Amino acid sequence: MSELLDAHVDSVKVVGSPDGPVPVLVLGIEDESDVLPVFIAFEEAESIARGLDAEDFGRPLTHDLTLDLVEELGGRIDHVVVRAMEEGTFLADIHLNTPREDAVIDARPSDAVALVSRTNAPIKVAADVFEGSREPSAKYEEFSDIREVSP
Repeated sequence: MSELLDAHVDSVKVVGSPDGPVPVLVLGIEDESDVLPVFIAFEEAESIARGLDAEDFGRPLTHDLTLDLVEELGGRIDHVVVRAMEEGTFLADIHLNTPREDAVIDARPSDAVALVSRTNAPIKVAADVFEGSREPSAKYEEFSDIREVSP
C-alpha cells in the first residue's frame, strides 16, 4: 500500500446529477488544497452528519449500534483507511483494537467514516487513491450541505 495521508471530513454535500441529487463525502487532506470526493448514499451521508454533530436520537441508529457493540466487547476503532479504488468504487478498512488482537475489517468508506465521525479516530487515505481522484475543493463549495437537504 502507498503512503497514508491524514484526512478529515471537510463536508457532506449534495450535488446535482442527471439522475437527481447525490450526496458526496468530501474528505480534506492535510497540507493539500484539493479534496477527495466520495459519492455515497443518503442514509450514510445523514449518519456522518449526525455523528459529526453528536446528534442523539435516544435510541441507537445503525452506526451508533455498531460502535456500541465494538465498545461493549472491549474494542475500539483505532483508525480507518480509504485504501483503494477498484472499478470506480472506493474501498476502505476499519482498523480495530480488541482484547484478543488487532483486526482489520473491510468496509465501505461511508460506513467507516460514519463510525469514526462518532469517535476521535483518525481517517487516512492512501496517497495513490488521493492522487487518482483528487479534485479542487472549490468545485464543492457551491453545493448544499446534507443538513439542508432531505432526500
